[in-house]
Amino acid sequence: MRLLIAMMMHETNTFSPVPTDLQRFALGLGQLPPRGQEAVIAFRNTGTATGAFIDLAQAAGADFEIAIAAHAAPSGLVQDGAYQEMTEAIVQAVARGGFDGILLDLHGAMVTESHEDGEGELMRRIRSVDPHTPVGIAYDMHANVYADMVELAQVVAGYQTYPHVDMYETGQRAGKALLALVAGQVQPTTAWARLPMIPHIMRQSSLDEPNCSLQARARQMEQQGALAASVFTGFPHADIENAGLSVVVVTDNDAALAEKYRDELLQMAWASRSEWVYPVEPLSQSVARAKVLTMQPVVLLDHYDNAASGGTMDTTAVLAEVLKQGLKQVAFFAIYDPQAVQEAIAAGIGQRVGLSVGGKMAMPQMPHRHEPVMLEGTVKLISSGKYVAKGPMSQGARQDMGAAVVIDTGDVEVALISRHVEPFDVNALISLGIDPMQKKFIVLKSRVHWRAGMGHLAQAVVECAGVGACTSDYSELNFKNLRRPIYPLDADTQRG
Repeated sequence: MRLLIAMMMHETNTFSPVPTDLQRFALGLGQLPPRGQEAVIAFRNTGTATGAFIDLAQAAGADFEIAIAAHAAPSGLVQDGAYQEMTEAIVQAVARGGFDGILLDLHGAMVTESHEDGEGELMRRIRSVDPHTPVGIAYDMHANVYADMVELAQVVAGYQTYPHVDMYETGQRAGKALLALVAGQVQPTTAWARLPMIPHIMRQSSLDEPNCSLQARARQMEQQGALAASVFTGFPHADIENAGLSVVVVTDNDAALAEKYRDELLQMAWASRSEWVYPVEPLSQSVARAKVLTMQPVVLLDHYDNAASGGTMDTTAVLAEVLKQGLKQVAFFAIYDPQAVQEAIAAGIGQRVGLSVGGKMAMPQMPHRHEPVMLEGTVKLISSGKYVAKGPMSQGARQDMGAAVVIDTGDVEVALISRHVEPFDVNALISLGIDPMQKKFIVLKSRVHWRAGMGHLAQAVVECAGVGACTSDYSELNFKNLRRPIYPLDADTQRG
């Protein structure tokens, strides 16, 4: 048996000004995404869907190759040149032929300069050279589903956890079903549909309701006969027609069961639609509320500027408010500012610096003022920015925040980085010499993923509405292409 494996992952925030070129997909390993044996080395023994595909292939005694392993942190539209390079690597491998199955590790919310559905276009290109070889796909829970993403594949499985601690398990679900198909043991049958609703990201955690019950029911369906049952909560920061929640169910040659399970999950999601709406609290009130808490550590979330949702990671509203209100014993992760990093490196460890930090990336699609902060303090640490994720999310996967420094103001230790990385793993802090348990306050540019690696540490959580391209206030997003009516933008939306 011969298998082709490929990864092409990007969550596109169409409101984000952060450019998405080919190097952004290179995993910090060079100028280009890894291929072949380099990709195997990068993803073997990692808690990713690609890691699961490798393990499944080896356990089955199959020959396999990795066409490309491309993964970029969320950002703006994927440049056409980058998309062409990645898809060509996959399609050319498919065209060479001789594979019994194709396993794809995709996100499901890629938007390019020319295509709303980057993954659907990939599938169309694959099917133009190979109409028949079965394809199994692992998608992120935040996929915005288009027909070709599902209907041109044989098996589709999505993450069932957010934070995404089941990437490996999702690869196993998709991969095992595909291998069973190749062996003639199953005949996958798919039913899917979408709802006219775009859930707020801050209400999508599978640790909380309403998503907790939905994902639990999907897992139960898999124990009761479905090959894969997936609730895709969608990614709302994409001004495309089909952004929003959808359901995909795959059964073994049982269309009626697939449709029944699909409809049940859709009804559960629609019945709970008001619970997916996120209320926003003014920033000054949030920081003041955190300041009087007596336990530690208290996590403050700068969730409007989350790199894992396409934020620039250089907005300073929350940092400025923390400094203004005089919070002490604070760790702040992080401000993306390569220029300030280099200035701190030039000054050297132990030196006193005054840096204009953040506010350097214009956000033309967002309505906020976006200002830098003057940061005065001592250069505490200089780092290459490389670390390995402790897990459980992406366990063992190499991470790279670029050259990084820590500036200590006396009350606040601010991490400055040169590459966008969300702090979903405690090693993001530990690698910079920051022990979160020794801090009263930990400020993170994150929404939900931080809970994977640090949720167990937090004694209290305060969500801070700052400034950024992943705002939780939908009134700040100028949707032009999204289908309407849609809930909650249109409160009286009918399911149809």
